[in-house]
Amino acid sequence: MIKNQSYKVEEPFIVRLKKDLKVNTSLYFIVLPVVLFYLVFRYFPMYGTLIAFKNYSPGLGIFGSPWVGFSHFIRFFTGNFFVRVVSNTFILSFYELLFGFPMPIILAILINEVRSRRYRKLVQTVTYMPFFISLVVVCGMIVQFSATDGIINDIIYLFGGRRVPLMQRASYFRPMFIISGIWQHSGWGSIIYLAALMAIDPSLYESAEIDGANRFQKIRYITIPSIVPTIVIMFILRMGRILNIGFEKIILLYNPSTYQVADVISSYVYRVGLTNFSWSYSTAVGLVNSVVNLMFLVAANKLSKKATDSSLW
Repeated sequence: MIKNQSYKVEEPFIVRLKKDLKVNTSLYFIVLPVVLFYLVFRYFPMYGTLIAFKNYSPGLGIFGSPWVGFSHFIRFFTGNFFVRVVSNTFILSFYELLFGFPMPIILAILINEVRSRRYRKLVQTVTYMPFFISLVVVCGMIVQFSATDGIINDIIYLFGGRRVPLMQRASYFRPMFIISGIWQHSGWGSIIYLAALMAIDPSLYESAEIDGANRFQKIRYITIPSIVPTIVIMFILRMGRILNIGFEKIILLYNPSTYQVADVISSYVYRVGLTNFSWSYSTAVGLVNSVVNLMFLVAANKLSKKATDSSLW
């Protein structure tokens, strides 16, 4: 005897979506500006990368311009500036990663160890403030302080050195760029690590104190291991923009005497694309930059997943 079995028919996607919209209307309204932002300013402009494979002319438009294939990419890889801009980009990125990435972590740990709540807030405020100073103002300060009669040369002269125009010397550009970046961004970058430190169970510190652990031992065996997942995620994200050296700061600081060490891919794209009106060529160079960043991101994520079991996906 065959019994009648009732099968549950799955509702169509449109019906389920309508019900979900009715139940979570307020949540969809909250997320709508974010979705629109990414659609309008991130995804919609992607079709413009087509001009990297065309000889773009504003009069003909993107789709009317003739195809040239990979000629712009070949021009970049075989050009006179390829080695200079790529090597400068990697060197500056490596220095930023080596010296700039650990500083917010160290600062967050030091702030976390401050016992006075009032002094901790003061330190946080002072270290955050440089991030909110306009980049133009920061670069103006760097130029003024590093001038022959600037405060840095005053200190050098006080200790028996001689005055030199620091930003006119290629050998001083990279240290000035990295140090000023650390000063400006370390305080702001420490926020996420401070949030991770706040999530550590206080009972771990109490147990370690009962066992006779001092401050350095508690930092080494409790604090740092507890924020390793956060450090790994931030490191992966940093690797995803390994070649994204801010061209604004480079352009505001460099000059013909420092081109050999300061000219990076982003500044080269800006100079070639907007100054020489080579839109297709500059788009091709920018596309190469983005592809390399993506490769570093995927590689860093895969290595992190194998080494620490922490990853973005």
